[in-house]
Amino acid sequence: MTLTVLTDDEIRLLLENLTPDDLTNFRDDLRAALHLYSAGTQTSTHQPERTSVHSEATGATTLFMPSASPAGQGVKVVTLSSAKTQDGDDDKDSATTPPVIKPTGAITLFSPQGTPLGILHASTLTAFRTALASLCLVSKRDTIRKITVFGCGEQAYWHVRLTLMLRGSTIRHVNLINRRFSQSCKTILKRFYSIPSSTKTREGWNECTFGVLTPGYGEYERLLREQVQGADIIFCCTPSTLPLFDAGILTEHEARRKGRLIVAIGSYTPEMREVPVELIRQATKVQESKLHFHKHAREGGVIVVDTLDGALKEAGELIEAGVEPKQLVELGELVMLHRIALSEDEEMVQSPEDSASSVISSIDFEKMEIASQSSGSTGATGSNSNSSGSHFSIPSAMSSVFGNKERRSSGGGGSGSRTSSPTRKSLKASIFHRRVNSSSHEDYEKSSLASPTGEESPTTPQVADHELLQQHRLSSETKKKSKKENSDANRLAGWLQKGNVIYKSVGLGLMDLTVGLHVIKYAAERGIGSQIEGF
Repeated sequence: MTLTVLTDDEIRLLLENLTPDDLTNFRDDLRAALHLYSAGTQTSTHQPERTSVHSEATGATTLFMPSASPAGQGVKVVTLSSAKTQDGDDDKDSATTPPVIKPTGAITLFSPQGTPLGILHASTLTAFRTALASLCLVSKRDTIRKITVFGCGEQAYWHVRLTLMLRGSTIRHVNLINRRFSQSCKTILKRFYSIPSSTKTREGWNECTFGVLTPGYGEYERLLREQVQGADIIFCCTPSTLPLFDAGILTEHEARRKGRLIVAIGSYTPEMREVPVELIRQATKVQESKLHFHKHAREGGVIVVDTLDGALKEAGELIEAGVEPKQLVELGELVMLHRIALSEDEEMVQSPEDSASSVISSIDFEKMEIASQSSGSTGATGSNSNSSGSHFSIPSAMSSVFGNKERRSSGGGGSGSRTSSPTRKSLKASIFHRRVNSSSHEDYEKSSLASPTGEESPTTPQVADHELLQQHRLSSETKKKSKKENSDANRLAGWLQKGNVIYKSVGLGLMDLTVGLHVIKYAAERGIGSQIEGF
């Protein structure tokens, strides 16, 4: 068996030169894995909690993240400076201050049979896989003209880089906000400016401008407000222990007219904060179904997370805000939605500028063609399951998006299981699933055997009038249910496309495993890396 070894430079070379098709393939692989995880097909033994150790000598934390999937197993060991050390930045000269250790380490990957497949440097790969997961939501946004980024490290770079790869044709401004104009700020600007003009032109962002804002600038507070309020996407990529901006910037009436995607991936302990707690509470507040007098952009009533278990234990903002499991929805739960066009009455408030720059007329929530999905559905509904006539149901965590008071109850049914125990098994019943009422399907088949003239078929027993009436009622109820579910789905699409969405990621070993295996295959096809035969 061949063992592949990839350095950080080799991984960066591979990922910097992805074509749109390559990026789509990477994203589809990760999306499928996240779906299986959220669908509850994997127990906690497959994705155990990460463990950490702290070094008093260096002030750094080392994280151990094991994972397993049908594709194989893996473990990542990564070391990084604590938030307190990183606050000092890499330009701070002090004999008493430990040097900043940027995230570094390695990922070891194995086949399902335990054969070693590869050892990959973790720095670039970790930043890339985190940004790739965020891209699943970025790709759904209707308008992306301005991006505001907190932080200038690898995570910040790859979140912007992948967004430019995917949506560069509409992006005009990227605003970077950092505590100091440090070496990392200079480096990230240099990396963007050094990208070949041919690549920028192909991706459509050759006229995009970049800027850096620090507190040392005289008009910092005014520009901070402008850049946060004007952003279509806000990337928070710092291990901060304090909120990166004042909540009032986005909670005031005028600011709420505009929908934004906020991606918070920098904080990873209960002590860390990136997003103001008031903003979390506003996002999880149950919204009424009627339009607000002030025409605010829609709030989903939930926070999107990569892993519910991890977010409840490690996301400081969510812990401080007292967020409950029913107010969280996993990213893997959202990837099963179909392509859904927004109706005219579902259009959000947007400025003429935003409208002119919109390049997507509908949400492309691709249907996931995963064998385990259909098999899981069969197990839940019986052998008469028929996907051609089925519908998906909405998990309880999403009920506030639709303004459906009946769905908001956490008691009873499978959807309520998410609120009772945030575990893989309890989550399984609350995920989007497809079902068919077997008895009504059989009744429909019987009714179709009746003669159109009302006469009895010579080969089938006559169906009584009351049975036909019952079948008609069942058919009407099915149509009403379908219409209601389509309406719910359109509202969900509207929220993800133009509403206020907050995505909180604390990291998941499954991401490293999935993307790492894809990188090994991608590198082999291009002859990059070191291969050790017979390892």
